[in-house]
Amino acid sequence: MPTEDKQPADAALETPYAAIGGEERVHALVERFYDLMELDPAYTELRAAHGSTLQEARQKLFWFLCGWLGGPDHYESRFGHPRLRMRHMPFSIGIRERDQWVACMDQAMGDTGVPTALRTRLRESFMKTADWMRNRGQ
Repeated sequence: MPTEDKQPADAALETPYAAIGGEERVHALVERFYDLMELDPAYTELRAAHGSTLQEARQKLFWFLCGWLGGPDHYESRFGHPRLRMRHMPFSIGIRERDQWVACMDQAMGDTGVPTALRTRLRESFMKTADWMRNRGQ
């Protein structure tokens, strides 16, 4: 009987949160994302939209991503449903900000070792969400 190279059944059910490496790795991803935003001139407009300090944004994105990726719902337990679009309406979000957010997150995923297939899948999801968040045409 030939042997087949199969993955365990659980591998197909693994969450992105688990595939990234859990809370510690999600935290590293968020930290790298905001570090890049502060350091790389390619993300100037994105950084400008975040005000003078990024500490609160870092914490909230970490809490949100943990749950969004399939881990603990830290954000919802503190604030309720994320209501992303509503919560971002006060900020001017156009194509440039969308593209910078996705590019910055993609770079952070690469820098923190998110597996390539997962990085591709997440980049597509981030783009859909970021595009939905736009509140101006340009």
